[in-house]
Amino acid sequence: MRLSKWSVPMILFVSVTLAAGLATNVSAQDKYPSKSITYLVTFDPGGQSDREARRQQPLLEKSLGQKVVVDYKVGGGGALGWSELVRSQPNGYLMAGINIPHIILQPLQQQTGYTTEQIVPVAIFQRTPLALAVLKTAPYKDIKEFLAAAKAKPGDISIGGSGTFSGHHVATLRLQKLAGTKFNYVPFTGAAPQITAFLGGHVNAIFGNSDDLVKHADSIRVLAVADNNRFFGFKDTPTFIESGIDMVESIDRGIGLPPKTPENVIARLEAAFLQIAKDPSIQEQMKKEGFVPLAMGHKESKAHIEKMTAIYKEIVKEFKK
Repeated sequence: MRLSKWSVPMILFVSVTLAAGLATNVSAQDKYPSKSITYLVTFDPGGQSDREARRQQPLLEKSLGQKVVVDYKVGGGGALGWSELVRSQPNGYLMAGINIPHIILQPLQQQTGYTTEQIVPVAIFQRTPLALAVLKTAPYKDIKEFLAAAKAKPGDISIGGSGTFSGHHVATLRLQKLAGTKFNYVPFTGAAPQITAFLGGHVNAIFGNSDDLVKHADSIRVLAVADNNRFFGFKDTPTFIESGIDMVESIDRGIGLPPKTPENVIARLEAAFLQIAKDPSIQEQMKKEGFVPLAMGHKESKAHIEKMTAIYKEIVKEFKK
């Protein structure tokens, strides 16, 4: 094949242009981040996800050298925000707080606009064991009295939680199945309105996050903790297991990115979040507030989510029987 007199210059031009483009792309990735990053919170302001994002915000800015803007996309138990996350550009400039088991349960139950596998976990940095609580003015002194009242009038006792197809919702469904009764589950758009409604007497009980229960310990009575061991904030409160109910439920919080995010971006953010998560002073703050500090990196977080997905698939099957 003969080349025209324009072919060689054109080939050289295209080659140089492509090479320059690739170099620019690699250079842009190497310089990540080069502009402000949006940290999307998918629950109401004032809740655990928001407060943790605010704690991390100045430390992330110092580590990453760029402004971190906390924004909100509230609704659907977090689903609205996670749907936006997976549709966004995979360049590291939009990240979102993630909650486990919420991101697992929602796609198992309904169309959510995202799948669990689409969310790329960067790190998991916090856990709140769930516990069943009533107001101190309630007539139930312990879990046995509470369940006896529920069995006497199935569906009469209301339990508030954060979101539908969330850890709080599943805890309620599991308790009613294991106890052989029925509750009226009342979902809220986040932990902050859940607690406000509970303290105002609008629901009889809540499956609450450990930190909220520690904060309001003077006003509430914790009946049982859904953990393997007694929670350090309520050492005198038995676990569900001790009470003869085999139930462990918690909310794990972390940070996620869109599918196909480059490895170097994941690694950069992972390092920044783990630096905060492993800081002894941050861990001490969390414990005082009633949180359990965690420090799982990208690979460990991914493995944890895969493990929990298998567990919750079996739990969901039980609900549908």
